Amino acid sequence: MIISRTPFRISFVGGGSDLETFYAKHTGAVLSTSIDKYMYISSHRYFYKDQIQVKYSKTETVKRLDDLQHPLLRETLRKANINGGIEISSIADIPAGTGMGSSSSFTVGLLHNLYAINRKYVTHETLAKEACEIEIDILKEPIGKQDQYAAAFGGLNIISFHKDGSVKVEPLYVENEVYRNLQDNLVMFYAGNQRKASEILSEQKKNASQEEKFNTLKQMVGFVYELRDALYAGRLNDFGHLLHENWILKQKLASKISNPEINEIYDAGLANGAIGGKLLGAGGGGFMLFYCEKEKQERLKQALNRFETIDFGFERDGSKIIYFADEAN
Repeated sequence: MIISRTPFRISFVGGGSDLETFYAKHTGAVLSTSIDKYMYISSHRYFYKDQIQVKYSKTETVKRLDDLQHPLLRETLRKANINGGIEISSIADIPAGTGMGSSSSFTVGLLHNLYAINRKYVTHETLAKEACEIEIDILKEPIGKQDQYAAAFGGLNIISFHKDGSVKVEPLYVENEVYRNLQDNLVMFYAGNQRKASEILSEQKKNASQEEKFNTLKQMVGFVYELRDALYAGRLNDFGHLLHENWILKQKLASKISNPEINEIYDAGLANGAIGGKLLGAGGGGFMLFYCEKEKQERLKQALNRFETIDFGFERDGSKIIYFADEAN
């Protein structure tokens, strides 16, 4: 049996600039971190050598790879050249469709697991690149590249996207005290309404070619480097203000990014101690993140007590194999 563990991510600023419609014309960038919420993929030798069994929100048992309904499982197994005799299960700390890059964490974690099955060492770069190939090139999902790299590499990074299709991961080495205080000053609530990111991203992809939307994304990329400078200088309140400015701009990119309920939650957060915040992921629902100094957090939590507070911390490992046991032939 082999078990891979791959983190989910929080993207702070720059989201949307990882779409090809933008970075083909202007370098994109996001500032994000992986967190200690994970996707676990386990694989096991299946008794029936001519069959594949997969367990996620449903169970599939098939004799032909083409008959697998789960597209990410099907195409990742195809890429690994595995056609039978395997059982795969997935367990996640966070529901799908909630803005933390779950599908990419799944793909990266599955790839990592299958490399281990084939006794091959794989770099974080290869995991991220191949996950992008599966999700974007093969399955034609209208998504960007940030989630795959955040999940594979882990840590607090600027991830930049270039005209030639290349991606660069720049780790941010901030002072330990700043790092700890940033974690302590972030509060996350589950706002519900799981959604399929591809619907919002499809609209965003179309809009990115419009001059106004394109210029909005350029501004958001600029925030990435302002946020980096604020972290290096220890100006964490500036971090909160930039989160707010980024969220205001992001809502201009597509019609379904926010809605009246999300706006109500956000306004309540600002009225009760938060300096800034954002809805994680493409938009429409999921997790709301606020930057709020520690001494004001009780007031914030009371104001939003109808929503579940999610405890989390940053992580630096990225995707890793946490269990490997050889099985008899």
